Formats: sequence, structure tokens, C-alpha cells
Amino acid sequence: MTALALDRPRLERPQFRATPATALLTLLLILAAAIAAFPLAWMILTSLKTPQETMQVPPIWLPASPNLDAYTQVADVVNLGRSFVNSAIIALTTTVAIIVTSLMAGYAFAKYRFRYRNALFAVLIATMFLPPIVTLIPLYRIAGSLGLDGNLAGVIVPNLANAFGIFLMRQFIAGVPDELIEAARLDGASEIRVLFGIVAPSVLPAIAALTLFAFVYHWNSYLWPLTILQGNSDQYPIVISLSRLLSYNRGAMNTGLVMAGATMAVLPPVLLFIILQRFFVDSIVASGVKG
Repeated sequence: MTALALDRPRLERPQFRATPATALLTLLLILAAAIAAFPLAWMILTSLKTPQETMQVPPIWLPASPNLDAYTQVADVVNLGRSFVNSAIIALTTTVAIIVTSLMAGYAFAKYRFRYRNALFAVLIATMFLPPIVTLIPLYRIAGSLGLDGNLAGVIVPNLANAFGIFLMRQFIAGVPDELIEAARLDGASEIRVLFGIVAPSVLPAIAALTLFAFVYHWNSYLWPLTILQGNSDQYPIVISLSRLLSYNRGAMNTGLVMAGATMAVLPPVLLFIILQRFFVDSIVASGVKG
């Protein structure tokens, strides 16, 4: 056993060599990360300050005596429970629907051969260049004619499918080997089973990335919910409900109060990113390798 162990080649770990180029690159990455994290850090620190500290000029960085008074005031001004539930219903429902519809449509565009496939895909891509404000009024009229205005269904139904999601899934599913799909079909698997049992696990990083994009977008959506809900405050998501904080305290904005509300509203997307960050990075690496 000792002789075999001695004869076995040793695997040497690659040694990291510090060079001026790598040191400069590391410094730039740290600087970029600090710049990106600064607004979030400032928001949290400001939410812990007193109203007098938020109004000081020049501004102070750290609160002298951190407190949670602003958070308790937010609960007095906004119905947080109801607003968070509304946002969760909108974001979760639309995200799940986008994942399912994007997988199905992306699979069809990537692995099926039918007439006008490329033309239809080009039209789909073209819709991504339309600004949302252009489709706001036609979409509102259609939703109103269907009786969807004034409730959460009007916010959710127009967002059950997404052109970017279909494009993303199509690009990743195109890289799944056709032999793997044909083998599953020969074993008697239905197309639904092939899609969700074979194809979906193969593009899991892309699904995680799309989940993150869709959830964050619809959690922070403001214009369409405000338009379709028609002042029905009981159905407002958290982003719209927090707008009441801007005019609280007799029309004067309380900066600490606004920052406290924003901190609470940003927690679900941040937690989701922390959970899915490994898959998100994998999807970026995979797209870079394919490119």
C-alpha cells in the first residue's frame, strides 16, 4: 500500500501568481462592487437615522444612535401585509407562468421544424423592441373589455408570456442534443415528459436566470399595476403602496421613512438572488461559452 501510494502521481494545485495586471484587475473589481453596493448600503443606513440626521448638510454617513422607528412608522402608514401579499401573488404567478410558457415555446422554436418558424421567431424578437408605454393604452382597452380592470387578474394575465423568456429558452434548448430527445421518445415518453423531464433539467441555469429576471421585474412593476388597478388601494402591490410615504408628514418627504419602506420592499428580490446566484452565474458562463 505504501509503495502504491508513493508511485501515485501527486496533483499539484495551480499557484496564483500576483502580477501588476491581476492586482489592477482585482482593484477595479473591488471598486466596481463598492460602487454597485453603495446605494443599497446608503439606503439601509439612512433608514436607521433620526429625521434630524437625514436632513443634515453635509450628510452624515453613519447614524449616531441607530433605531428602527422609521420601520414602525411605515407599518402605520402602509398596509404592509396586504401589499406584500399582493406583490407576492403578482410576482410568483407571473414568474411561474413565464417559465412554463417560455419553456414550451422555446422548445417548439428550437426542436420543431414547421413552416414560417424563422419568420415567427423574427416577429417575436421584434416585439422586444417595443417600449412598454406604446402598448399601454391598447393593452388597457383589451383588459377592460375582458373585465380584468380593477383587480389582480388584470395585472397578471397580460404578463403570462414573455418574448425575452421565449428567446432565452430557445437559445439554451437549441444546445440540448437531439439524440437525447430522440432516445426519450423511443422509450415512449410524451412530449410533455420530454420537455419537463429531459429538456428542463438540462437548461436549469437558464431557468434560474429567467426566474430571477421575471420575479424582480414584476415585483418592481409600477406603471401597469397603477394603470389597471384604477385606484383600488386594496389591490396595490408594495411598490405602489410605498408611494404614499413620499407625501406623508403633511406633504413633506421623510427620507428615513422612505428608505425604510424601500429596504423592506427590496428584501424578497435580494433573498431570491442570493438563493439563485450560483445558477445565475452558471447561465452567464454557459452563454459565454456558446457565444
